[in-house]
Amino acid sequence: MSIHRRHLLAASLGMGLGLGLTACQKSGSAAATDGIVVSFSDLSQPFFVAMRRDLEDEAQKLGVKVQVLDGQNNSSKQVSDLEAARVQGISAVIIAPTDSKALASATDALIDEKTVVVSVDRQIGGGKHPVPHFGANNVEGGRAMADWVVKTYPKGAKVVVITNDPGSTSSIERVKGVHEGLAAGGAAYQIVAEQTGNSKRDQALSVTQNVLTSMGGAHPDVILCLNDDMAMGALEAIRGAGFTTQQIAVLGFDAIPEALKRIRDGEMAASVEQNPGEQIRSALRAVVANLKDKTPIVSKSLTPVLITRDTLAQASRIGEVK
Repeated sequence: MSIHRRHLLAASLGMGLGLGLTACQKSGSAAATDGIVVSFSDLSQPFFVAMRRDLEDEAQKLGVKVQVLDGQNNSSKQVSDLEAARVQGISAVIIAPTDSKALASATDALIDEKTVVVSVDRQIGGGKHPVPHFGANNVEGGRAMADWVVKTYPKGAKVVVITNDPGSTSSIERVKGVHEGLAAGGAAYQIVAEQTGNSKRDQALSVTQNVLTSMGGAHPDVILCLNDDMAMGALEAIRGAGFTTQQIAVLGFDAIPEALKRIRDGEMAASVEQNPGEQIRSALRAVVANLKDKTPIVSKSLTPVLITRDTLAQASRIGEVK
Protein backbone atom coordinates (compact mmCIF):
# COMPACT_ATOMS: atom_id res chain seq x y z
CA MET A 1 0.00 0.00 0.00
CA SER A 2 1.35 3.48 -0.87
CA ILE A 3 2.17 5.98 1.87
CA HIS A 4 -0.42 8.33 0.36
CA ARG A 5 -3.17 5.70 0.59
CA ARG A 6 -2.20 4.81 4.15
CA HIS A 7 -2.51 8.46 5.13
CA LEU A 8 -5.91 8.74 3.45
CA LEU A 9 -7.20 5.67 5.30
CA ALA A 10 -5.91 6.94 8.62
CA ALA A 11 -7.60 10.27 8.01
CA SER A 12 -10.82 8.48 7.11
CA LEU A 13 -10.74 6.61 10.38
CA GLY A 14 -9.93 9.62 12.51
CA MET A 15 -12.18 12.22 10.84
CA GLY A 16 -14.83 10.59 8.66
CA LEU A 17 -15.68 7.91 11.21
CA GLY A 18 -15.24 10.09 14.24
CA LEU A 19 -12.86 7.76 16.06
CA GLY A 20 -10.25 10.31 16.97
CA LEU A 21 -7.70 7.59 17.85
CA THR A 22 -3.97 8.03 17.91
CA ALA A 23 -1.84 5.08 16.93
CA CYS A 24 -1.67 2.63 19.82
CA GLN A 25 1.35 0.69 20.87
CA LYS A 26 0.29 -2.92 21.29
CA SER A 27 2.69 -3.28 24.19
CA GLY A 28 1.41 -1.76 27.43
CA SER A 29 -2.06 -2.55 28.67
CA ALA A 30 -3.20 1.04 29.19
CA ALA A 31 -2.50 2.03 25.58
CA ALA A 32 -3.86 -1.26 24.28
CA THR A 33 -7.23 -1.04 25.99
CA ASP A 34 -7.73 2.48 24.61
CA GLY A 35 -7.60 1.03 21.10
CA ILE A 36 -10.67 -1.24 20.95
CA VAL A 37 -12.89 -0.82 17.90
CA VAL A 38 -16.32 -2.45 17.64
CA SER A 39 -17.80 -2.80 14.15
CA PHE A 40 -21.53 -3.56 14.02
CA SER A 41 -23.09 -4.67 10.77
CA ASP A 42 -26.11 -2.36 10.95
CA LEU A 43 -26.98 -0.02 13.80
CA SER A 44 -30.42 0.65 12.34
CA GLN A 45 -31.47 -2.80 13.61
CA PRO A 46 -32.95 -2.83 17.16
CA PHE A 47 -30.88 -5.93 17.99
CA PHE A 48 -27.60 -4.10 17.43
CA VAL A 49 -28.84 -0.92 19.10
CA ALA A 50 -29.41 -2.97 22.26
CA MET A 51 -26.05 -4.71 21.85
CA ARG A 52 -24.30 -1.35 21.59
CA ARG A 53 -25.94 -0.18 24.79
CA ASP A 54 -24.69 -3.25 26.65
CA LEU A 55 -21.24 -2.82 25.11
CA GLU A 56 -20.92 0.74 26.37
CA ASP A 57 -22.18 -0.22 29.82
CA GLU A 58 -19.66 -3.07 30.07
CA ALA A 59 -16.85 -0.84 28.83
CA GLN A 60 -17.62 1.64 31.59
CA LYS A 61 -17.56 -1.14 34.18
CA LEU A 62 -14.22 -2.38 32.88
CA GLY A 63 -12.78 1.13 32.68
CA VAL A 64 -11.91 0.91 28.98
CA LYS A 65 -12.72 2.99 25.92
CA VAL A 66 -14.43 1.57 22.85
CA GLN A 67 -15.01 3.16 19.49
CA VAL A 68 -18.15 2.05 17.62
CA LEU A 69 -18.47 1.79 13.84
CA ASP A 70 -21.68 1.26 11.85
CA GLY A 71 -21.29 -0.96 8.78
CA GLN A 72 -24.69 0.26 7.52
CA ASN A 73 -25.45 -3.26 6.24
CA ASN A 74 -22.72 -2.80 3.63
CA SER A 75 -19.83 -5.26 3.53
CA SER A 76 -17.67 -2.92 1.42
CA LYS A 77 -18.01 -0.17 4.01
CA GLN A 78 -17.26 -2.58 6.82
CA VAL A 79 -14.12 -3.84 5.02
CA SER A 80 -12.98 -0.24 4.46
CA ASP A 81 -13.59 0.61 8.11
CA LEU A 82 -11.53 -2.36 9.27
CA GLU A 83 -8.71 -1.57 6.85
CA ALA A 84 -8.63 2.01 8.13
CA ALA A 85 -8.53 0.70 11.70
CA ARG A 86 -5.63 -1.59 10.77
CA VAL A 87 -3.67 1.31 9.30
CA GLN A 88 -4.35 3.32 12.44
CA GLY A 89 -2.74 0.57 14.52
CA ILE A 90 -5.58 -0.26 16.91
CA SER A 91 -5.13 -3.11 19.39
CA ALA A 92 -8.40 -5.06 19.12
CA VAL A 93 -11.50 -5.37 16.97
CA ILE A 94 -14.87 -6.88 17.86
CA ILE A 95 -16.91 -7.54 14.72
CA ALA A 96 -20.54 -8.35 14.00
CA PRO A 97 -20.11 -8.97 10.27
CA THR A 98 -22.65 -8.14 7.59
CA ASP A 99 -21.44 -11.02 5.42
CA SER A 100 -19.55 -13.83 7.10
CA LYS A 101 -17.05 -14.43 4.28
CA ALA A 102 -16.68 -10.91 2.88
CA LEU A 103 -14.68 -9.77 5.89
CA ALA A 104 -12.24 -12.70 5.97
CA SER A 105 -9.41 -10.90 4.14
CA ALA A 106 -9.79 -7.82 6.36
CA THR A 107 -9.67 -9.87 9.56
CA ASP A 108 -6.70 -11.87 8.26
CA ALA A 109 -4.82 -8.61 7.65
CA LEU A 110 -5.60 -7.43 11.18
CA ILE A 111 -4.48 -10.71 12.76
CA ASP A 112 -1.29 -10.70 10.67
CA GLU A 113 -0.39 -7.45 12.43
CA LYS A 114 -1.07 -8.97 15.87
CA THR A 115 -4.42 -7.22 16.32
CA VAL A 116 -6.84 -9.11 18.57
CA VAL A 117 -9.99 -10.00 16.59
CA VAL A 118 -13.21 -11.65 17.79
CA SER A 119 -16.71 -11.87 16.33
CA VAL A 120 -20.16 -11.57 17.89
CA ASP A 121 -23.61 -12.66 16.64
CA ARG A 122 -22.24 -13.89 13.28
CA GLN A 123 -19.04 -15.78 12.67
CA ILE A 124 -16.20 -14.92 10.29
CA GLY A 125 -15.60 -17.70 7.76
CA GLY A 126 -13.23 -18.44 4.92
CA GLY A 127 -10.11 -16.78 6.30
CA LYS A 128 -6.71 -18.31 6.99
CA HIS A 129 -6.91 -17.34 10.67
CA PRO A 130 -9.72 -18.66 12.90
CA VAL A 131 -11.61 -15.91 14.72
CA PRO A 132 -12.95 -16.61 18.24
CA HIS A 133 -16.72 -16.21 18.31
CA PHE A 134 -19.23 -15.13 20.96
CA GLY A 135 -22.82 -15.83 20.00
CA ALA A 136 -25.90 -17.98 20.21
CA ASN A 137 -26.18 -21.37 18.54
CA ASN A 138 -28.30 -20.26 15.60
CA VAL A 139 -28.96 -23.78 14.33
CA GLU A 140 -30.53 -24.63 17.67
CA GLY A 141 -32.51 -21.41 17.56
CA GLY A 142 -33.95 -22.23 14.14
CA ARG A 143 -34.71 -25.76 15.26
CA ALA A 144 -36.56 -24.42 18.32
CA MET A 145 -38.85 -22.45 16.00
CA ALA A 146 -39.53 -25.55 13.91
CA ASP A 147 -40.10 -27.70 16.98
CA TRP A 148 -42.77 -25.22 18.12
CA VAL A 149 -44.52 -25.61 14.76
CA VAL A 150 -44.47 -29.41 14.95
CA LYS A 151 -45.74 -29.42 18.52
CA THR A 152 -48.45 -26.80 17.90
CA TYR A 153 -49.69 -28.29 14.61
CA PRO A 154 -49.45 -32.06 15.10
CA LYS A 155 -51.30 -32.77 11.85
CA GLY A 156 -49.00 -30.63 9.73
CA ALA A 157 -48.64 -27.00 8.70
CA LYS A 158 -47.93 -24.69 5.77
CA VAL A 159 -44.95 -22.54 6.68
CA VAL A 160 -43.46 -19.33 5.30
CA VAL A 161 -39.83 -18.57 6.18
CA ILE A 162 -38.58 -14.97 5.95
CA THR A 163 -34.81 -15.03 6.19
CA ASN A 164 -32.48 -12.30 7.43
CA ASP A 165 -29.26 -11.01 5.83
CA PRO A 166 -28.11 -13.26 2.96
CA GLY A 167 -24.55 -14.50 3.41
CA SER A 168 -24.54 -14.10 7.18
CA THR A 169 -23.91 -17.18 9.28
CA SER A 170 -26.89 -16.27 11.43
CA SER A 171 -29.23 -16.56 8.43
CA ILE A 172 -27.58 -19.68 7.03
CA GLU A 173 -27.60 -21.46 10.39
CA ARG A 174 -31.13 -20.45 11.41
CA VAL A 175 -32.49 -21.64 8.06
CA LYS A 176 -30.61 -24.91 8.54
CA GLY A 177 -32.21 -25.40 11.96
CA VAL A 178 -35.68 -24.60 10.63
CA HIS A 179 -35.31 -27.05 7.74
CA GLU A 180 -33.96 -29.80 9.98
CA GLY A 181 -36.73 -29.36 12.54
CA LEU A 182 -39.54 -29.36 10.00
CA ALA A 183 -38.04 -32.32 8.14
CA ALA A 184 -37.98 -34.25 11.41
CA GLY A 185 -41.70 -33.60 11.75
CA GLY A 186 -42.42 -35.26 8.41
CA ALA A 187 -43.83 -34.44 4.99
CA ALA A 188 -46.94 -32.77 6.47
CA TYR A 189 -44.81 -29.71 7.29
CA GLN A 190 -44.36 -27.80 4.05
CA ILE A 191 -42.40 -24.62 3.43
CA VAL A 192 -44.65 -22.85 0.91
CA ALA A 193 -42.40 -19.79 0.53
CA GLU A 194 -38.90 -18.81 1.64
CA GLN A 195 -37.63 -15.30 0.85
CA THR A 196 -35.29 -12.79 2.43
CA GLY A 197 -36.52 -9.68 4.19
CA ASN A 198 -32.92 -8.49 4.69
CA SER A 199 -33.61 -8.05 8.41
CA LYS A 200 -35.86 -5.06 7.62
CA ARG A 201 -39.44 -4.50 8.78
CA ASP A 202 -40.61 -2.84 5.57
CA GLN A 203 -39.10 -5.54 3.36
CA ALA A 204 -40.69 -8.32 5.42
CA LEU A 205 -44.02 -6.50 5.16
CA SER A 206 -43.70 -6.51 1.35
CA VAL A 207 -42.62 -10.16 1.27
CA THR A 208 -45.59 -11.18 3.41
CA GLN A 209 -48.04 -9.15 1.34
CA ASN A 210 -46.74 -10.79 -1.85
CA VAL A 211 -46.93 -14.29 -0.37
CA LEU A 212 -50.48 -13.80 0.88
CA THR A 213 -51.57 -12.37 -2.49
CA SER A 214 -50.00 -15.28 -4.34
CA MET A 215 -51.96 -17.77 -2.23
CA GLY A 216 -55.26 -16.44 -3.62
CA GLY A 217 -57.29 -16.21 -0.43
CA ALA A 218 -55.65 -19.16 1.30
CA HIS A 219 -53.05 -18.56 3.96
CA PRO A 220 -50.08 -20.22 5.64
CA ASP A 221 -50.43 -21.52 9.17
CA VAL A 222 -47.16 -20.04 10.38
CA ILE A 223 -44.67 -17.36 9.35
CA LEU A 224 -41.18 -17.82 10.77
CA CYS A 225 -39.24 -14.55 10.70
CA LEU A 226 -35.54 -14.85 11.43
CA ASN A 227 -35.47 -11.59 13.32
CA ASP A 228 -38.09 -9.67 15.29
CA ASP A 229 -38.07 -6.50 13.22
CA MET A 230 -39.23 -8.56 10.24
CA ALA A 231 -41.87 -10.20 12.43
CA MET A 232 -43.34 -6.73 13.05
CA GLY A 233 -43.63 -6.23 9.29
CA ALA A 234 -45.26 -9.63 8.84
CA LEU A 235 -47.82 -8.84 11.55
CA GLU A 236 -48.71 -5.58 9.79
CA ALA A 237 -49.17 -7.37 6.48
CA ILE A 238 -51.36 -10.04 8.07
CA ARG A 239 -53.66 -7.39 9.57
CA GLY A 240 -53.74 -5.48 6.28
CA ALA A 241 -54.82 -8.61 4.42
CA GLY A 242 -57.71 -9.18 6.80
CA PHE A 243 -56.29 -12.20 8.62
CA THR A 244 -55.77 -12.61 12.35
CA THR A 245 -52.76 -13.90 14.23
CA GLN A 246 -54.92 -16.80 15.35
CA GLN A 247 -55.15 -17.80 11.69
CA ILE A 248 -51.47 -17.13 10.97
CA ALA A 249 -49.02 -17.53 13.83
CA VAL A 250 -45.88 -15.38 13.70
CA LEU A 251 -42.58 -16.26 15.33
CA GLY A 252 -39.51 -14.04 15.49
CA PHE A 253 -35.91 -14.17 16.63
CA ASP A 254 -34.08 -11.85 19.09
CA ALA A 255 -36.71 -11.29 21.82
CA ILE A 256 -36.62 -7.50 21.56
CA PRO A 257 -39.01 -5.60 23.87
CA GLU A 258 -41.53 -4.86 21.09
CA ALA A 259 -41.77 -8.56 20.30
CA LEU A 260 -42.07 -9.48 23.98
CA LYS A 261 -44.97 -7.05 24.33
CA ARG A 262 -46.70 -8.61 21.32
CA ILE A 263 -46.18 -12.07 22.81
CA ARG A 264 -47.56 -10.93 26.16
CA ASP A 265 -50.60 -9.44 24.45
CA GLY A 266 -51.25 -12.55 22.36
CA GLU A 267 -50.44 -10.95 18.99
CA MET A 268 -47.26 -12.94 18.37
CA ALA A 269 -46.59 -16.59 19.18
CA ALA A 270 -42.92 -16.64 20.15
CA SER A 271 -39.42 -15.29 19.70
CA VAL A 272 -36.00 -16.84 20.17
CA GLU A 273 -33.90 -15.27 22.93
CA GLN A 274 -30.20 -15.18 22.03
CA ASN A 275 -29.09 -12.68 24.70
CA PRO A 276 -27.17 -10.03 22.73
CA GLY A 277 -26.08 -8.38 25.97
CA GLU A 278 -24.25 -11.48 27.15
CA GLN A 279 -22.69 -11.96 23.72
CA ILE A 280 -21.08 -8.52 23.60
CA ARG A 281 -20.21 -8.35 27.30
CA SER A 282 -18.47 -11.73 27.15
CA ALA A 283 -16.58 -10.71 24.03
CA LEU A 284 -15.40 -7.43 25.53
CA ARG A 285 -14.35 -9.05 28.81
CA ALA A 286 -12.33 -11.66 26.90
CA VAL A 287 -10.64 -9.02 24.74
CA VAL A 288 -9.73 -6.82 27.70
CA ALA A 289 -8.36 -9.78 29.66
CA ASN A 290 -6.22 -10.74 26.69
CA LEU A 291 -4.88 -7.22 26.17
CA LYS A 292 -4.09 -6.71 29.85
CA ASP A 293 -2.95 -10.15 30.96
CA LYS A 294 -2.51 -12.18 27.75
CA THR A 295 -5.39 -14.43 28.85
CA PRO A 296 -6.23 -16.78 25.94
CA ILE A 297 -9.54 -16.02 24.22
CA VAL A 298 -11.96 -18.94 24.13
CA SER A 299 -15.12 -18.86 22.01
CA LYS A 300 -18.43 -18.91 23.85
CA SER A 301 -21.66 -20.43 22.51
CA LEU A 302 -24.94 -19.44 24.18
CA THR A 303 -27.98 -21.70 24.15
CA PRO A 304 -31.02 -19.93 22.65
CA VAL A 305 -34.37 -20.10 24.43
CA LEU A 306 -37.79 -19.97 22.78
CA ILE A 307 -39.82 -17.27 24.51
CA THR A 308 -43.58 -17.78 24.56
CA ARG A 309 -46.31 -16.26 26.68
CA ASP A 310 -45.56 -18.92 29.31
CA THR A 311 -41.81 -18.26 29.42
CA LEU A 312 -41.65 -14.48 29.19
CA ALA A 313 -39.78 -14.28 32.50
CA GLN A 314 -36.78 -15.94 30.81
CA ALA A 315 -36.34 -13.07 28.32
CA SER A 316 -33.30 -10.96 29.14
CA ARG A 317 -35.07 -7.70 28.19
CA ILE A 318 -38.46 -8.35 29.78
CA GLY A 319 -37.83 -5.49 32.19
CA GLU A 320 -38.00 -3.06 29.26
CA VAL A 321 -41.55 -4.05 28.30
CA LYS A 322 -44.23 -1.55 29.31
